[in-house]
Amino acid sequence: MPEQEGKVYFGAWVEIENDAGEQKKLRLVGVDEIYDHHPQHISIESPMARALLGKQVDDEVEVHTPLGKKLWYINSIRYEKPENS
Repeated sequence: MPEQEGKVYFGAWVEIENDAGEQKKLRLVGVDEIYDHHPQHISIESPMARALLGKQVDDEVEVHTPLGKKLWYINSIRYEKPENS
């Protein structure tokens, strides 16, 4: 989907990192796809997914969590499954 290229939308694999060096590799999926308890799948309805939507590489993403605000940075966005997953 060319209009999605370079931005985070439904189905994207996103690698993010925070200032503490913590890294996550996530995939935005539908609520009905969470059933398999895949640790990298997050619901498109989640606060993290909502914060990521429409963003691109190097964007700063502010996520509101029960523990407060957290900042993440987008390292990569892909629409195919990463090789080493």
